[in-house]
Amino acid sequence: MIAQSKIEEIIQAAPIEQVIGDIVRLKRAGANMQGLCPFHQEKTPSFSVSISKGIFKCFGCGKAGNVVNFLMEYEGLGYIEALKQLAERFSVEWPQFEQVNQEQESQLKNEKESLQILNNWAGTFFEKNIWELEEGKLIGLSYFEERGFREDIIKKFKLGYAPDQWTAFYDEALSNQYNEQVLISSGLVKKSDQGKVYDAYRGRVIFPILGATGKLIAFAGRQLKKDEKSPKYVNSPETILYHKSNELYGLFYAKNAIRKDDFVYLVEGYTDVISLHQSGVENVVASSGTSLTEQQIKLIKRHTENVVVLYDGDAAGIKASLRGIDMLLEQGLNVRVVLFPDGEDPDSYAQKMGSEAFSAYLKNEVKDFILFKIHLLLKESAGDPLKKAQVTKDIVNSISKIPDSIKRMAFVKEAASLLQMNEQLLITELNKTRKDFLTSKEKEWVKEEPLPVIVEQIQGLVQEKGSLAQEQHLIKLLIQNAHIELVDTQSFVKVFFDMVANAQIGFENETMLLLVEEIHQFYLSNTPITVELFTMHANPIISGFAANVLTERYQISNAWEDRFDIIPDSEDKVVKRDIESALLYLQLHNNRKLMTETLESIKKAIEMNNEEEIRLNMEIYQALKQRESQLSSDKGLVVFE
Repeated sequence: MIAQSKIEEIIQAAPIEQVIGDIVRLKRAGANMQGLCPFHQEKTPSFSVSISKGIFKCFGCGKAGNVVNFLMEYEGLGYIEALKQLAERFSVEWPQFEQVNQEQESQLKNEKESLQILNNWAGTFFEKNIWELEEGKLIGLSYFEERGFREDIIKKFKLGYAPDQWTAFYDEALSNQYNEQVLISSGLVKKSDQGKVYDAYRGRVIFPILGATGKLIAFAGRQLKKDEKSPKYVNSPETILYHKSNELYGLFYAKNAIRKDDFVYLVEGYTDVISLHQSGVENVVASSGTSLTEQQIKLIKRHTENVVVLYDGDAAGIKASLRGIDMLLEQGLNVRVVLFPDGEDPDSYAQKMGSEAFSAYLKNEVKDFILFKIHLLLKESAGDPLKKAQVTKDIVNSISKIPDSIKRMAFVKEAASLLQMNEQLLITELNKTRKDFLTSKEKEWVKEEPLPVIVEQIQGLVQEKGSLAQEQHLIKLLIQNAHIELVDTQSFVKVFFDMVANAQIGFENETMLLLVEEIHQFYLSNTPITVELFTMHANPIISGFAANVLTERYQISNAWEDRFDIIPDSEDKVVKRDIESALLYLQLHNNRKLMTETLESIKKAIEMNNEEEIRLNMEIYQALKQRESQLSSDKGLVVFE
């Protein structure tokens, strides 16, 4: 078991805004930071990060916790795995008893960890080859230099080379005690029908693929010899670490620049990304030669809502990618394009133009996508009314995908002018297309249950969770204000446990009972009860709960005093009133629960014709009834029969 002090040391060393900011584009929102939740799809940010408390919470899906909880949830890690990853990243010494040698580690690691270790080793193997192996220098390094890549860029992207031998990599991996089955499942080696194992990337230059957090998750190997029987690229297969449709090449290197510039260049290939970096343009990612996927678009949207697509001069390629652009529009992204001259792509043009001229070209040639598409398609339809009608439908279809109604109308107006068509006709067509589009979307989520059934389910849920909300609120107040003085200078925590001991309040929810027990242990040991004890707790259930209840969605604005001369009550006064109210309502809830149980006992006693039990329970019920009236009258509450 890791000491709580070590857990706190690791969490304090890992800025939550930095760890989450690597994955989510965060913007300042008052005292907190805000962004789109990485755990569910949303268009309006409901994901909040409190830097001062070191916690996050999504007010949409309810996920919450500290920096460790975030990594566990986002990367599917265990608690110890997440802690260890943070310790390694932020240079916190890991407890010595956790150190194990390589042989033990290969036995203890699960499939994901084993594959990650293998990928890291393989990346080092390939990279070393172009700097230390003669064949690697003559072939691999020479290839990259011929492409115009500088040494610093080659090292930055950890580019490598696989020897042109059938088992050079395989033999080296076995000598380092890597398991053959893991090697095969990784795609780094393959097995023939005859049972012979051979290197998958032999004689190829290697492009390591990093995930958004910087982990080496896959490889791409480019062919150097002309061989029609062999594909130009060999890519890692789908693994537990790598899902091609979920990844964008270069994102790890680009995310800081994307957040700074608030837009991203989208290209097709690995060398496009590398060339742009060499030209000083770092906010660039690639779809890695695949059609753009919905998952990749969501990944982009976590960092920016502005995309500039870089097209080469290949007209067929442009038309093939238009569907992906419509998908970007559908997700509410602002899309612009840059078109390169015929025969040029981002890589070749960057190499030809040089850094300054290339950057200037990108800025000067950028066009809005809808207008670009109109010009592109109009060229093909010149003089042909039928083709022009199809172009009009195509343009309207793209505009219909845009969620923002003001943007849609602006593009309709511009399109009507460029197409030389009546604006109202385009609006009519747009409304029809938009209606069909929304209808198809609604089918994905509309429930089939009749309304009365849904209402009944919701009412049942509210009734079931009523006491839980009261319990949660009281525990939240206790965590935040355990030592605040209440009546007769007694602390809140003392009053709380006196009431628990006298059965005035009680808890039904298992998580709340766990929290009460934990607070009680701190109380008995005279440990000062602070928020950090819970937000940094070793039990992820406790830290997750603490983050959930301690994150406030709204804050009192200074405008009440500055603009309206209304001075809110002091924080101490508000808190004490809140505590008294929370204690009262939980007492009332517990009292009513006892009344219900007593009524059941009376019914049973009547059925059994037991007069003594009837009399005794009636006295108890009257006492509970009187107590409820007393509790209510003390605070001026109205009790409904």
